[in-house]
Amino acid sequence: MTGNIYRDVILEQHVRLFRGAMGAEFLFMDDNARPHRANIVDVCLQSEDITRMDWPAYSPDLNPIEHVWDMLGRRIAAPQPPPTCLPELRRALLDEWCNIPQDQIDNLILSMPRRCKACIASSGRHTPY
Repeated sequence: MTGNIYRDVILEQHVRLFRGAMGAEFLFMDDNARPHRANIVDVCLQSEDITRMDWPAYSPDLNPIEHVWDMLGRRIAAPQPPPTCLPELRRALLDEWCNIPQDQIDNLILSMPRRCKACIASSGRHTPY
């Protein structure tokens, strides 16, 4: 992904609209991935008056969505053969996204206090999560 794609697909098509629905108290969270920190992304966020959460350079990744992306990736890679073209991949992603059991999502959410405690106990270093 590039900064241009991140801006055009994620920020313009989703974040901007979500921010509009949430109102002025909206606080945007991303991480320090290179596309997220591109100058064109900063300009876009400023032009839309979207406030970005401060994110330390080497912070542990406690965002539950990262674990959902991992689940989705594993589910897509499991069938043999995996998708071989973009239409197959799109179809598989949509199918698998809908098939992630809600209890797995709920468990991720419920694990957050435990994850935060482990992160604090390790002073932000590696945790088993």
